[in-house]
Amino acid sequence: MPEKQKQANVIHGKPVYGVDVDDHTRCAHWHDENDIIAILFHCCERFYPCFDCHLERADHPPTVWPPAEWNRRAILCGACGQKLTITEYMKSASRCPTCDAAFNPNCADHYHLYFSTPA
Repeated sequence: MPEKQKQANVIHGKPVYGVDVDDHTRCAHWHDENDIIAILFHCCERFYPCFDCHLERADHPPTVWPPAEWNRRAILCGACGQKLTITEYMKSASRCPTCDAAFNPNCADHYHLYFSTPA
């Protein structure tokens, strides 16, 4: 198992943990131009760019956000630093509502890794 990261990259004043995280929250796993969000993980209240970064750097298994907590500001825009609620992020049409930066629309394919599906 790789050595756990002890320090975070500070992006827009927020610590973001992960593997090779750049100044816009891109990481070793997701590094295209529009891969610019970090997710506050429910289990540890730490921002990571992706599920794989959490698996590699955290010392515990991830948990998903329940729908009752989707009002939490758990998404960090790597372009402007705005923190979005999960609901705002899911309804954003893959664009930051503050700075209009494009987010990767394919991230929706991975929502189940971060957010519980409402019943």
